[in-house]
Amino acid sequence: MTSPTLPQLYLAFQAISLRAFGGALPWARRELVDRRRWLADGEFADLLALCQFLPGPNIGNLSILVGHRFGGAAGALAAMLGLLMVPVAIIIGLGILYDRYGELPMLARALSGIAAVAAGLIADMALRLGRPLWQRQALPGQRTRHLASTTMLLATFVAVGILRLPLLPVMAVLAPLSILLVRPQ
Repeated sequence: MTSPTLPQLYLAFQAISLRAFGGALPWARRELVDRRRWLADGEFADLLALCQFLPGPNIGNLSILVGHRFGGAAGALAAMLGLLMVPVAIIIGLGILYDRYGELPMLARALSGIAAVAAGLIADMALRLGRPLWQRQALPGQRTRHLASTTMLLATFVAVGILRLPLLPVMAVLAPLSILLVRPQ
């Protein structure tokens, strides 16, 4: 496969942002892995993992990394502009409309429905991202690593999802612990 051009990077990330206003990562995976085949499943998961540790929004970080990978600094700029240009214009327009009509009950119900759809997209992406990671670690002789990863997943869910502990302290404790548990012996 040849590397995408700068206009292709711009248009790919513009397509992602237009389809996925408010929940871009599932659409980014579909566009970059399934549709354009610029990244393999595992590559996308690895890039996303890196993006989650970097400051800023994950999708913004992902656009910069993918753009840079295929087009250097110009590619990173093209991908980021593709991601941001149209949504910025849309959010300004929506902000004006919300300021004027935000008190309408019908709008509140519509926003609740949109939030439910976004939650479903995030759950779908989590399952799709977890599958290659699960398969990668389930190789013979790596059952201990697989058990450690599953334990860290459950510990994070319990700490943040059930006990409602703040994410940053949980990550500060569990990230180094998970690295110690799965490091090569």
